[in-house]
Amino acid sequence: MTRAQTVRDAVVAEVTRTGFGAHGLHVLVRDDVADHRWTPDEPEDVQSIAKGVCVLAVGIAADDGVVDLDVPVSEYLPEVRFGDGTQRVTLRRLLSMTSGIDLPWSPTLLTDWPDLAVEFLGRPSRGRVFQYANASTYTAMRVLATRVGDVGRFVQDRLLTPLGIDGAEWERCPNGFVAAGGGLFLRTAEVARIGRLVRDRGRVGAQQLVAAQWVDALHADWVVAGRDPAYQRYALAGWDGPAQLWRLHGAGGQMLLFDPAADAVVTVTADDHSGADALASFVASALADVSD
Repeated sequence: MTRAQTVRDAVVAEVTRTGFGAHGLHVLVRDDVADHRWTPDEPEDVQSIAKGVCVLAVGIAADDGVVDLDVPVSEYLPEVRFGDGTQRVTLRRLLSMTSGIDLPWSPTLLTDWPDLAVEFLGRPSRGRVFQYANASTYTAMRVLATRVGDVGRFVQDRLLTPLGIDGAEWERCPNGFVAAGGGLFLRTAEVARIGRLVRDRGRVGAQQLVAAQWVDALHADWVVAGRDPAYQRYALAGWDGPAQLWRLHGAGGQMLLFDPAADAVVTVTADDHSGADALASFVASALADVSD
């Protein structure tokens, strides 16, 4: 039995034991793959895993020379009326959730205001402090759109199609812009392809699809996010932990769990928000058990 199969079987047994609402599981350890399904592999909202996709898109655009993560977004959006301190916020701060702008999530976030980005940037900033908000990633993609056009098309052409992911759909606001902080619909197997790309630091075979520095930025230069042990440190879309892992983590239990030491990534899709942290901790233990 391969290490990937050992981890898969352990996670499947844990899901059975706990009743976690899993949809799909994909385990990659080195070159070994194992997967399991509880439901058909249909496209579903990967929630905040989309934030990681957005960071990779910005990285590609930065290497194209069309955006700079450290230039104030006011230079890209001169028509916007900025709130106090907000005119100094950069793309990097939007993507790392350190804009200091408070705009709480709501289920109608994309339709609560005529223009979500204008509303977000019109609020005051408390400075370079952590303030998690889907509107932050949405606004970052509005900046990207000023340079690359439709972000959904850019992501499709430059990232997803080269990974063999065709026709991915995004939730969009009434103005036609991608939701960005979530609302990207992918199958478990497709999420796993993104996971492999990240594990391999942006390479697909012989092609460097995304520069390694942008993949590394998903889990480097951590900022303090809070006191909850599962959510203490955040980078550009990535959360630190649990244990030796770092992760891209979306609502409902959508997770890409990376173990760099084991050269492994575990993909989970689910509909079980409350049980996700416990399952992530179990995956960390299962991967530690098969590591050298």
